[in-house]
Amino acid sequence: MTDQPTLGFDTLQIHAGARPDPATGARQIPIYQTTAYVFRDADHAAKLFNLQEVGYIYSRLTNPTVAALQERIATLEGGAGGVCCSSGHAAQLMALFPLMGPGKNIVASSRLYGGTITQFSQTIKRFGWSATFVDIDDADAVAAAINDDTRAIFCETIANPGGHIADIDGLAAIADAAGIPLIVDNTTATPYLCNPIAHGATLVVHSTTKYLTGNGTVTGGCVVDSGKFDWSQNDKFPSLSQPEPAYHGMTFAEVFGPLAFTFHGIAIGLRDLGMTMNPQAAHYTLMGIETLSLRMERHVENAGKIATWLENDPRIDYVTYAGLDSSPYSKLVPKICPKGAGALFTIAVKGGYDACIKLVDSLEIFSHVANLGDARSLIIHSASTTHRQLSPEQQEAAGAGPNIVRLSIGIENVEDLIADLDQALTKATA
Repeated sequence: MTDQPTLGFDTLQIHAGARPDPATGARQIPIYQTTAYVFRDADHAAKLFNLQEVGYIYSRLTNPTVAALQERIATLEGGAGGVCCSSGHAAQLMALFPLMGPGKNIVASSRLYGGTITQFSQTIKRFGWSATFVDIDDADAVAAAINDDTRAIFCETIANPGGHIADIDGLAAIADAAGIPLIVDNTTATPYLCNPIAHGATLVVHSTTKYLTGNGTVTGGCVVDSGKFDWSQNDKFPSLSQPEPAYHGMTFAEVFGPLAFTFHGIAIGLRDLGMTMNPQAAHYTLMGIETLSLRMERHVENAGKIATWLENDPRIDYVTYAGLDSSPYSKLVPKICPKGAGALFTIAVKGGYDACIKLVDSLEIFSHVANLGDARSLIIHSASTTHRQLSPEQQEAAGAGPNIVRLSIGIENVEDLIADLDQALTKATA
């Protein structure tokens, strides 16, 4: 259904990628729990392996259930194609893999999920890659950090944990001027609240584990390609613009055009890295996306009420929710996230580290887990958990200092959530 852009979001979140099963007529997408697929004949097999025909070979590469999810997410994001994989972290590596090489670097926001900062500052060094972290609110600093070896700019739409909003249009302009792609992690906004491609992003990554699935059952990731970047405009991306030895000198950009990145992600990324999404996980996420808009509306509504209540509570130093008029990011919300500022933000608790720990331990409805985007309300003390591996300076830069807790507001009755926070804050700050 990617050829029907006039359909509304609520319709597409149910129908995109979904077709009745041709064998049984089953209306819901089946879980194709199979590792391999029978070829029609030897010629059919050869064409599939030569990328001369699209089809199913082996479930490390392609699977009908996963393919339906890829199409649905790409449609909702307004992209040309998508590649699903085993986790959000895998999606980040999948996004970088065709772009990078030894000695190359990315310019990344200093306000990212702690695990992403660790992946970019430590793990990718093993590939010979590196990252330069900058305050993406400072356009001059972003531009100055780019050099001849820079291959991408990376940011989050709504930053985890602080809920800060990125000026995607401004970052896209800087990336375009440098001839490099802008990669946007849209996990915390989802395509319902923000469409990064419409603001100039080249690639969008997701941890489908979070809001897209929405029920805390499976992990997954996805990379969506806008199909709008010219990979042959310079010599920076040879994996896409130059002959590929593994496919007898075929050039992905020439053969696949707007789908070059997507086909490379499947034919080489999944083939060689093997970070495959299993079909059951894809099924759970497909089910979750069917109610995405309904859930996000409640997430945002609850988050706004709770953030306002917390901002006026004397036991709280400050709240970072971009939906508050007091937020320095409030002016970006109508532009970047016109349907709301999401449901993820942090609060600074008076009493510091010890009060944060008591707060977390005293809550009854909020769940203390290392996750976000669940239908349930969640809380975590980032400095002692998700951002623990970072230095104190990195924690502060990421908005995860010792006096900070992160809230992921769910879809429960908001009065119950406020009452739970109230009683826990009383215990924590007594």
